[in-house]
Amino acid sequence: MAITRVQLFSVPVSDPEWAKAFYVDTLGFTLVSDAMMGEDQRWIQVVPPGAQTSITLVTWFKTMPSGSLRGLVLETDDLEGDIHRLREAGVAFDSGVERAPWGQYAQFSNPDGNGLILQQTAF
Repeated sequence: MAITRVQLFSVPVSDPEWAKAFYVDTLGFTLVSDAMMGEDQRWIQVVPPGAQTSITLVTWFKTMPSGSLRGLVLETDDLEGDIHRLREAGVAFDSGVERAPWGQYAQFSNPDGNGLILQQTAF
């Protein structure tokens, strides 16, 4: 098989400008691209610092309504620190830190209701 990596995936959002601000300003992702793709489609691509896989913030997939994504896992080296920083930025976590044999994690949603997981893997 010649597949070598996941290049990008789409996160369904209701408001591209607001979503860009959340992922760039609140989560600290880097903006890769923000361009119009016709009259009603905007290509916004963001990436966590140092990551190979990026995210497109989309409004045009009818089968992916905003808020329908679950299980987007974001890896961190400082779970407690990132939780504190995100709470100060207004992000509400669904519960406290949960621990597992493989590491620890906390769940939250973006303002559209897409489910995200902030995870620190124990190596």
